[in-house]
Amino acid sequence: MLGGRPPAPDGGARSDAGSDAGSDAGSDAGSGANGPAGHHQGAGALRRPPERRSPAAVPDGGAFPPASLRARRRPVHSLSDLAPAAPGNAIALTIDDGPHPEWTPRMLDLLAEHDVRATFSLIGVHVRRHPRLAERIVRAGHQVCNHSMRHPMPFDRLTPRRMTAEIVAAQHRIEDATGVTARLFRAPGGGWSRRVVEVAGEHGLIPVDWDVDPRDWSRPGTRRIARSMLACRPGAILLCHDGGGDRSETIRALRTVIPRLKHRGLTFVAL
Repeated sequence: MLGGRPPAPDGGARSDAGSDAGSDAGSDAGSGANGPAGHHQGAGALRRPPERRSPAAVPDGGAFPPASLRARRRPVHSLSDLAPAAPGNAIALTIDDGPHPEWTPRMLDLLAEHDVRATFSLIGVHVRRHPRLAERIVRAGHQVCNHSMRHPMPFDRLTPRRMTAEIVAAQHRIEDATGVTARLFRAPGGGWSRRVVEVAGEHGLIPVDWDVDPRDWSRPGTRRIARSMLACRPGAILLCHDGGGDRSETIRALRTVIPRLKHRGLTFVAL
């Protein structure tokens, strides 16, 4: 993993996720972590809610449509790992742990102000609570990424069955709220292993990591966040957050970072 492992979103209250999303994982993914759905089953083999609507295609505007991404044996760390290759001056902003009722709208307004498309890594329980925000992300032309149902950590220590339940339940919630199918997966806390990559691949998901981590989740201060992000090079995948706590420092940092990176001739692309 690059950078430190962030605490669980919303102050690390795993009990909340368990009570609110444990039943979700059970209803959306067979019997959840302890259910009959083995890790060799595909998403289609897991029970889906009867009211599910058919997901639409991933929204236009992403620089790298899912069909153009190679099957991976390791997570994508930079735009050079993607096919086709990104433009030489491209960078990608990824925003994790939402949607959040306060910080996601502020983030979306900021990105719209600077005409930037980003990739939002969404947690299933938050999508369930705030489906209209998830839909707004897609309507604004941003890409969506599966970030698990409940953000359990360390993710790479879960059983394959639990990994599958987390991924499939989040996938269903994102599809129900937005009408699109996520084609990317980011492991909570960067908890990667060969098995995590395999399970994601079994469900048609490309594992995406990052190479610039300002550790904004730890609230190190606006200047430190900005300094870390401004040190990026072309091809970088940048990590920041719109969930998991007070993200005011992140918003303030991006107000400086985005225009300065653009002034350097860098172009933001959605994955």
